[in-house]
Amino acid sequence: MKKFLAIALTLASVGFAASTAEAKAAHESNSVGVAPASKAAPAAAQIWRNRNRGRVRVVTRSRLVRVGRRVYRETYQIRYLPNGRTQTRLISRVRVR
Repeated sequence: MKKFLAIALTLASVGFAASTAEAKAAHESNSVGVAPASKAAPAAAQIWRNRNRGRVRVVTRSRLVRVGRRVYRETYQIRYLPNGRTQTRLISRVRVR
């Protein structure tokens, strides 16, 4: 459900940005040097990727997990590798209820 909602919001925002960019281009057709919004986003993403190339990003997360009638809080570490893979390591599991 979350993935469907995220995809729907992404498509809606892209459609909105495209329609405003077209309206702006039609309105300001005589201005020179204005970059369309659709061209600015990939350049920023490319700069971010180049800046973080070769680095391993480590994130610690926790979640509640139900096993039968018991509830545990699991803390785990996620490593995002430069080649796109992820490694997950369980750090601790503590019973909550």
